[in-house]
Amino acid sequence: MAKARQWFANDRNGPASWEPSGADFLSPVLMEAELMRRVLDRDRFAHWLSQFLEGFASAEPASLFEPVQVVDRRDGHLVHLDGLNLSRAWCFGGIAAALPPGDARATVAGAAAGVHFAAGWRGLSSEDFVGSHWLATFALLALEAA
Repeated sequence: MAKARQWFANDRNGPASWEPSGADFLSPVLMEAELMRRVLDRDRFAHWLSQFLEGFASAEPASLFEPVQVVDRRDGHLVHLDGLNLSRAWCFGGIAAALPPGDARATVAGAAAGVHFAAGWRGLSSEDFVGSHWLATFALLALEAA
């Protein structure tokens, strides 16, 4: 916990607009937020998030808040995007739960969790091994955060 705070507590302006890279299955900025919500108290996390992802309340940048479309689930790299959607759902769900009561960002995060979960869930129906052997673990994490 101390190392996480040492390394990330002063981070500002997370590079959310760089996402997605095209083959990620984890969101770097949301995974950092997921970590920090676990090591900061509710009020400190809310303040940290406002500086790290300034556009969160207005769902900006859109590329972070909108699910990624997977065009070929047989492609071992592109199917990672189903995992990205599920891991984003996991992170957005955790963020929503960690924000103080009445914080409008909790509603934004909850909505983003829902649409990302629905998008990632579609990948679970694929019979191709490239996704089917690991996507269920990400779905479980997203369900636990909901």
